Amino acid sequence: MPERPGMLVLMGSGETSPTMVEVHRSVARRLGPRPRAVLLDTPYAFQENVADISSRARRYFAHSVGLSVEVRAEIGEADWVFSGPGSPTFALDRWTATPVAGALRARVRTGGGVTVLASAAACTAGIAAIPVYEIYKVGAAPHWRDGLDLLGPLGIRAVVIPHYDNAEGGTHDTRYCYLGERRLAAMERELPTGAAVLGIDEHTAVLFDLRTGAVQVAGRGGLTVRRLDRQTVLPTGTVSSLAELRSLAEGGDAGSLPAPSPAATPPLPGRMPLGEAVRRCERRFDAALGEHDGAAATRAVLDLEAEITGWAADTEEDEGGVDQAREALRHLIIRLGRLADLGDPRDRLVPLVEPLLALRARLRQRGGYEVADALRRALAAGGVAVEDTPHGHRWTVRPRSGTRPAG
Repeated sequence: MPERPGMLVLMGSGETSPTMVEVHRSVARRLGPRPRAVLLDTPYAFQENVADISSRARRYFAHSVGLSVEVRAEIGEADWVFSGPGSPTFALDRWTATPVAGALRARVRTGGGVTVLASAAACTAGIAAIPVYEIYKVGAAPHWRDGLDLLGPLGIRAVVIPHYDNAEGGTHDTRYCYLGERRLAAMERELPTGAAVLGIDEHTAVLFDLRTGAVQVAGRGGLTVRRLDRQTVLPTGTVSSLAELRSLAEGGDAGSLPAPSPAATPPLPGRMPLGEAVRRCERRFDAALGEHDGAAATRAVLDLEAEITGWAADTEEDEGGVDQAREALRHLIIRLGRLADLGDPRDRLVPLVEPLLALRARLRQRGGYEVADALRRALAAGGVAVEDTPHGHRWTVRPRSGTRPAG
């Protein structure tokens, strides 16, 4: 029987989004058939929608990763343990009051199984943790909380800061898990002597192989090793070792690190975040309209709808979330519907109307009735009436004076 893998995976964000699917799959492939997979819901257990968040996470891991996940308060002999978004301090209070904290430390110390901590849960992995809610939402003075110190057994004395490159603030600095430079710089001075900051960008993962000592950065961004006097960024694709990372955390020079390259383990691909996908589809749509290419504009709409479907299970909304993406989709559909030129014959309308109706059928099949109805109204505003029959849809153009209906 093959030896059970030992891994610690820390994610900056995107843990249940399409951006991290390949990272999860690369880890799950090591587990063998029918692994025991456990979700710790503690970081968000105080939320009223806790059951919904857990349900979406389980659906994501089942459909996208191939893991059948159970929600449990204890870890036991689980092959794979995951915990993600919510409040770091809420999780710490409950884990340290129960055997969970010790069990998580033991998994890392003995290299037993796979442990995946993301977002708020990743905050707890260092010697200290950021009380994100208390500082950013409530206005508490910047301070640290004792962390689980899961990196201690690896010889790394550091705090872990997910969402390191966050830019949601727009006009104000929300980098470094919403602390910003001013607050982080002040908090760094309060860290124990010799401690470093490990900053993990959004939609990025750091994979520690506890058996071989290999460390890999994967996803969209990088890992920043920061000390008061210097910082080093290890971009996605970097494959190094615990010894090299330990040296950086202790203030060593990065000159000895190998450059990111397709080494023994190739870098894992990263899918673009939802907000970026929306903007890209909007740019493609605008370019298609500028070239009077209705088919290309329709493809941009279809691709955006596919992105929204892929992100539906995300438990930590990305840059405005699925709701704002749906608003963008409705806007594009309305603009596309207005392209119908009633002065053109049917053969000019077919390349535009039929793809729109195919999109509408897909939306209805997936339960997207609100957007499907918006599409139908947009077509009606352009003079194209859609009728649903037992044999499928039928569309007609309301005639103007001197024209005939297109059946």
